Amino acid sequence: MAFKVKYIIIVAGIFIVGWLSRSTYTYLFDRSTPMITVQGIDEGRFYGGDLACQITSSKSGELSVKLDGQPLSSNYRLSSKQHTYPFTIPTKTIANGAHSLTIELTDSTFHKNKAEIKYNFIVDNMPLQASFVRSDADYKVFQGRTLHVQFQVNKPIKSAKVHALATTYNCVMESQKSPIYECFVPIPCEEAPNEYLFSVEIADHVGNDVTLDNKFQIIAYPFKKQNLQVSSETVEREKKIDLAMADLENQLQKLAMESPQEKLWRGAFCTPIDISKVTCDFGTVRTTQERGRYMHKALDVINMPKSVVWATQDGIVAIKERYAFSGNTVVIDHGCGVLSLFFHLEDFANISVGQRIKKGNPLGTLGKSGYATGYHLHWELRVNNVAVDPMQWTKNTF
Repeated sequence: MAFKVKYIIIVAGIFIVGWLSRSTYTYLFDRSTPMITVQGIDEGRFYGGDLACQITSSKSGELSVKLDGQPLSSNYRLSSKQHTYPFTIPTKTIANGAHSLTIELTDSTFHKNKAEIKYNFIVDNMPLQASFVRSDADYKVFQGRTLHVQFQVNKPIKSAKVHALATTYNCVMESQKSPIYECFVPIPCEEAPNEYLFSVEIADHVGNDVTLDNKFQIIAYPFKKQNLQVSSETVEREKKIDLAMADLENQLQKLAMESPQEKLWRGAFCTPIDISKVTCDFGTVRTTQERGRYMHKALDVINMPKSVVWATQDGIVAIKERYAFSGNTVVIDHGCGVLSLFFHLEDFANISVGQRIKKGNPLGTLGKSGYATGYHLHWELRVNNVAVDPMQWTKNTF
């Protein structure tokens, strides 16, 4: 029995000496930086109401928490058994806007190793408010035109969407840091004249939302009719050397989906040439041997053959290619799903796909490539891949 007691004492002594040795070694020689993690807050996010957080550390030590440089908690000791510290940021008692949270931990070793972590965040306890820019506006729009919706908000928002004609459209800021947001709703030429409802769903960064409801009226437009003759020789020649029109349509559909969700332009569009005559109005119902009866959802305009064609607004060159129907073709992406199309060019300017381009920059020269009966420019504008009258976009009142 005495032997067993002696054995236990020896083992316990060895364990205690080993533990003390490890503790002493750690205290004297540990130079590692403590690891700090924080739950309940993320960098750059918006928060409203009291914000419950928790700090977890890999080591014991002295903890300091500062809000905007002022102590929120100081000289708190994290023990070897408790490496967590819960705390609350009372956002309702501080101003709306940008703030910073700084957390410092000094461990309990001889070298007093320190760790610091900082979060920048935004407090938003302001109620969300929104209203139409033209609250008493009588929204009326012709078939084939664009419904322009504008509203203003009292603070930065996370998202806004317009629901109209069974489709959802994203809203964008009118200009950088503007309180006014806008949306461009394309009205198909075939949409039935009638009165329709639309709504705007707006959400801020802390979970509040507001809905604005309104209505608009689509008015019938008297589209013209035209018979067009394209020689069989031209059709066969272009089929042999150019890409099919289906390839272009597939590309346009993809571009509309991937278009930047921001305006790459400011102000009104311009015409792509000095127009001497419009040879085919937007929406004209055409009849041809090759395509049968269809609606020409663009403007055909003319000037001197081989005169310069320029960009109607700022954007990105999305397509520079030759197709059977449209000939030498350039497409500019203006953002927000707005695309400008230019067909039948004689040749291309020194531009490349992906290039940022400015309003008025040359794209090529006026020609008759593709299925063209003479020198002219097919000028088209699409919003979310729905063709609309481009001349509407050149008006300062739009």
